[in-house]
Amino acid sequence: MILLTVSLDAVGVGLIAPILPQLLKSFGLERSLALHVGALTALYALMQFACSPALGALSDRFGRRPVLLLSLAGGVLDYLLMACAPWLSLLYLGRAVSGISGANASVAAAYIVDISSEEQRTQRFGWMGACFGLGLVAGPVIGGLLGAMWLRAPFLAAAGLATINLALAWFALPEPERPRSAEIVWRELAPWNALRDLARLPRLTPLLWLYLVMQLAGQVPGTLWALYGNDRFAWNSTTIGLSLAAFGVMHAVFQALVAGRASRRFGAERTLLGAVLADGAGYLVFAMATRGWVVAPGLLLAAAGGVGVPALQSMASAQTDEDRQGALQGVLTSLGSLAGVIGPLLFGAIYVAGAGRWDGWVWVVGAGLYLFCAPTLRALLRARPLREAPANA
Repeated sequence: MILLTVSLDAVGVGLIAPILPQLLKSFGLERSLALHVGALTALYALMQFACSPALGALSDRFGRRPVLLLSLAGGVLDYLLMACAPWLSLLYLGRAVSGISGANASVAAAYIVDISSEEQRTQRFGWMGACFGLGLVAGPVIGGLLGAMWLRAPFLAAAGLATINLALAWFALPEPERPRSAEIVWRELAPWNALRDLARLPRLTPLLWLYLVMQLAGQVPGTLWALYGNDRFAWNSTTIGLSLAAFGVMHAVFQALVAGRASRRFGAERTLLGAVLADGAGYLVFAMATRGWVVAPGLLLAAAGGVGVPALQSMASAQTDEDRQGALQGVLTSLGSLAGVIGPLLFGAIYVAGAGRWDGWVWVVGAGLYLFCAPTLRALLRARPLREAPANA
């Protein structure tokens, strides 16, 4: 049920992506189109950054189910508002509400922790990431087809999916058995306070740092893949879309089928190390590629790097008290959203600065970010000896 919720959320988000520029043009914003697209994208990420810890902490106190249901209901109202919005200000309001309701990923991740043993968490976090990734691949395709019929149709479709999601959760999703927080620590509802409080746990601090770096590095392809493919290989929109879809599918396969097995076989720490090496190597392939077909092994390596986030989430949950799992997942989601605000601005500037000479610098910088992880990874591997694999692994 949780995986279905995550999938439908992702499809709903992706549905509106293809028609957003055309919708803004209908408001007469041709000259400032890029500015408003960027502002709406940043607003969504900013609201997720601000609200993810709050939803997670509230779910620790009042339960996962009521907070999840409330956020899903907010999503229904939000999509209906954007479907009917006659003014640009209402579109911005709807996007802000969408960011708040989309912060329920932290509650879904905390639910997975509640119903999973420590050995199961990496695999199930991998399933969650795979479902979200496949939803993001399917959403734009469906949204593009619906948008060709009527510009506002994707919003209505997203509202319909959110309604189905809400109904299924209402009837089929029980509250998990777990220890609850005795009271709300109101200061933890602010993302910076929640991050500071969790960072006081000595073994959790390096994991939060690793998560931020990995999310930041992941912004490079998300921001610049279309420009990179067009500038270096003269790819058209169809080729770019197919390459992104292929990456999304491979990424989902690695998260769903490889993350859990690798963690059980090699340990979460070594799985994380392998993911960092694979992702960095993939970025270097993108930097050096001179022919389009060379990109294929880079995509495979970058997709293999997707096993790192589930392993890291599992390690972080093991270092946090059971009654604060929602707060932890909220902080992780918030860090990902913060990377979503900083990354496009940072890597866009690097790409523009190097495009006149060599457009591969942005990939080198993305791979170089992982060098900051090396001391932390080394300390993690030394602090927690790797388990011997069972004979029948």
